[in-house]
Amino acid sequence: MGTAAFDEIMGAAGVEGARPELRELCRWLADTPDGELRRRQQSAETTFRQLGITFAVYGESEASERIIPFDIVPRVFLADEWARLSQGLIQRVEAINAFLVDIYGEQKILRDGVLPADLILGNAQFRPEIAGIRPPHDVWAHICGIDLVRTGPDDFFVLEDNARTPSGVSYMLENREAMVRLCPELFAKFRVAAVDSYPDLLLGTMRSVAPRGCGGRPTCVVLTPGHYNSAYYEHSFLADSMGIELVEAADLVVDDDVVFMRTIDGRVRVDVIYRRVDDDYLDPLVFRPDSMLGVPGLIAAYAAGNVAILNAPGNGIADDKAIYSYMPEIVKYYSGSDARLPNVETYRCREPEALKYVLDHLGELVVKLVDGSGGYGMLVGPTASSAEIERFRAALIAQPERYIAQPTLALSTVPTLVEQGVAPRHVDFRPFVLTGAKGVQVVPGGLTRVALREGSLVVNSSQGGGTKDSFVLMDEAPGMTQTLSGPSGTMTQTLGRGTLGAQTSGAQTSSQGER
Repeated sequence: MGTAAFDEIMGAAGVEGARPELRELCRWLADTPDGELRRRQQSAETTFRQLGITFAVYGESEASERIIPFDIVPRVFLADEWARLSQGLIQRVEAINAFLVDIYGEQKILRDGVLPADLILGNAQFRPEIAGIRPPHDVWAHICGIDLVRTGPDDFFVLEDNARTPSGVSYMLENREAMVRLCPELFAKFRVAAVDSYPDLLLGTMRSVAPRGCGGRPTCVVLTPGHYNSAYYEHSFLADSMGIELVEAADLVVDDDVVFMRTIDGRVRVDVIYRRVDDDYLDPLVFRPDSMLGVPGLIAAYAAGNVAILNAPGNGIADDKAIYSYMPEIVKYYSGSDARLPNVETYRCREPEALKYVLDHLGELVVKLVDGSGGYGMLVGPTASSAEIERFRAALIAQPERYIAQPTLALSTVPTLVEQGVAPRHVDFRPFVLTGAKGVQVVPGGLTRVALREGSLVVNSSQGGGTKDSFVLMDEAPGMTQTLSGPSGTMTQTLGRGTLGAQTSGAQTSSQGER
């Protein structure tokens, strides 16, 4: 598939020469000796290892802590491409928030028959314990990572939505810092939007959704499961870079529906919690009673309107891949317009006709668990063995409602430094979208994941994937461009004064087992 795919630097298959806007990048790649490219790439990976920027592969006894391989060849988005993507991302995230407000409130979308009620009410990711609770400022999905794939010059599709605890910000920031340090000449050739303001944007988002009655400057914290979690370094880095406290469950106590942090100077009221603890473990009085990672009484404080939780409890329903298949209808229902970013065609195996088609075409399709992540529980039909296909056939017949299927797309490629030299490898992309009380902001960059194995379409780090820096080119004056959508409409603003790269002071790691 690699030879037939659209290459984002070189253009369509069979076309000679790089895309006109990216000829300078192609020339840089041709003029930089192979040995020098490898030296720079190895330098970046050595730094990542020294800083402890790793992720955990659960269930493996050897080499469980790994760095995600870094590729020195950046991926580039033109300014007009990014403008179109930003509009689609804002529309989609606003619809996700409206959907969550509705299904945990009046459930109009169910009464109007847009979605089958059992798809929501019978879904394990739907949390009835949260129904009727309104988070501060009615914001549910404060931090979203929307996975995108590309198949042509103007063809972008949403692959899945991540509205629980999307990971990858660490690599977005650290990849940029490595590129600025190791390839400064690229930033002289291209005007690249900065991403280093992300911690400030995140803190601003947290403060903006503080409960209205908190008064003064709200106290914000990052809640971590602890240092045994695969993403602990990220949690620590984000708290440090925002200048707020990193806390564990034992550091918090709820008294009279108010959350307090224990400090050496006594209790301090907490107004906003960026939680990196899954719903199941968040409050043992409401969810799993055996949880040692949560805070007893936290949901009562949340229901009383005394604390904001990012992302809101119950958001997992928006991650569900069966719900994803209805996102075009969800976007149309809440926005009144067709989705600017289309879905990949999806077969819901819970529907008899779709199941029959999938069973008849297993060797051509990608099959996924509706609640799966990290590349696990997935069948890539064209590269699967006969035994793997038959195992999935049995699983589909036994529990069809647990699966969706999609066609195998010719994902776009980007030149990548591999053992044999520079060669095209398939990529996907996860931009990050922040929603606060003042509107929606799209960070001008994101996480590009690359399938390092020739012909592979699986980009997840746990399955052998790597990462690249993602350049967003600017038309306007250098700075950090944000697309902001709020009550008064949509506007673009430039933040920060750096021209080009991210200069971060630390490192982060992938979250929650690499979603």
